[in-house]
Amino acid sequence: MILSIDTTSEFGSVALTEGERAIDEILLRSPDGFGHILYRHLEQLLSRNGVKVQQIEYFAAASGPGSFTGVRVGLAAVKGLAEATGKRVVAVSNLRALAFFGTSPLRATVLDARRGEVYGALYDDRLEAVASETVMKFPAWLATLPAAGYEFISNDFSPFQSHVDPDIPVVTAPRAMARAIGSIAWLEVQQGRAQDPGQIDANYVRRSDAELFWKE
Repeated sequence: MILSIDTTSEFGSVALTEGERAIDEILLRSPDGFGHILYRHLEQLLSRNGVKVQQIEYFAAASGPGSFTGVRVGLAAVKGLAEATGKRVVAVSNLRALAFFGTSPLRATVLDARRGEVYGALYDDRLEAVASETVMKFPAWLATLPAAGYEFISNDFSPFQSHVDPDIPVVTAPRAMARAIGSIAWLEVQQGRAQDPGQIDANYVRRSDAELFWKE
């Protein structure tokens, strides 16, 4: 059984999965962040499914890219729970989690990175990266993709639709990502890739605003 958390954007979620089976998922929304509400919803999720935290075998969290504070909230939560229960953790990229909702052999996943840029990546149907995750202007990223044979996956593709060939399929992923994160975490567990809590880290793809604009 895996407990998964996504707090990387305004829309978050928590989920319970067992192997490939989804047990339950709660969609969250908090424009002010999740630090003040997350544990209440985790308690609700466990309680309504009759599960104690000690029964959780692995913990998983979305590692970004996304809100810098949001990424840290989710990772800190699973690290703390894993430390307290002596369990291991899996950190899952949000771009990889988007690929979970695709059906094509190649899946181009994209998230709005603001400042006129996108986070983009290319995955195969085993959810393995074909091209490294990156952040750049959408047209520049588009130029790195194959001529055909893939689909786009995003939770909101509307800002990019006018830039792409209308014959390329577009999949709209749900806002709730925790279930997908749990399923991918199970793949990682099977490959022996679950880690000690202290080993996981955020996947920012680019540096924070503070790092970008800080001057000595």
